[in-house]
Formats: sequence, structure tokens, C-alpha cells
Amino acid sequence: MLLFKFLIVGGVNTLFYYLVYALFIYLHFGYPTAVFFATVVAMLFSFKTFGKFVFKRSDNTLLIKFTLVTLSNLLLNIALIYFFNKFGFNNYISGLFATLFVAVNSFILNKFFVFK
Repeated sequence: MLLFKFLIVGGVNTLFYYLVYALFIYLHFGYPTAVFFATVVAMLFSFKTFGKFVFKRSDNTLLIKFTLVTLSNLLLNIALIYFFNKFGFNNYISGLFATLFVAVNSFILNKFFVFK
């Protein structure tokens, strides 16, 4: 049941993140900048939604751990977009692929590190 909730809430969070990312790409920001701003905006949204709806822990003291997970996901995301771009994908498609990998990483780290 926890994984199902994570997938639903994570899907909403991922869509929110990707829309912010795509907006920054559309506004002609480079993908590292787009990832950074989308991550910061989506991080706060995700912290509240995961804490409240998935892990049933909305203690704000967990924000530090959540931020560390988000920063690791930020670096992973940029590296994956760079990797997929090398195969000829554009920033939109590369960002979409990277987001899927980062979502899996996020579940694992949030379950076992942040909201354990």
C-alpha cells in the first residue's frame, strides 16, 4: 500500500516538477538551471505531499534530510540528462527519462533515510 501511495503522490509531484522544468526550458534556460529551479520549487511541494499523504510524518525537522535527498537527486538528474543528450535526445525527452530514474531513487531514499 505504501508503494501505491508513493506512486500516486509521486506521479503528481513528478508531473509538477516536469511542468516547472519544461517551463524553464521553454524560457530558454539551460537544462542545469531548469533542473535547479524546478527542483527547488518541487522540493517544498513534495516534502509536504510525501510527508502528509504517503509516510504520515509531516515533521518539519525532516526537511534537512529531505533536502539532502533532493540535492542528490538534483545531481543525478543533471548527470542523466547529460547522458541522454549524448545519445541525441533533446532536453525535453532527456528530462523526461531522467525524471523516471530519479523518481525510483527518490522512493528508496525517502523510505529508508528520511521518513523511516
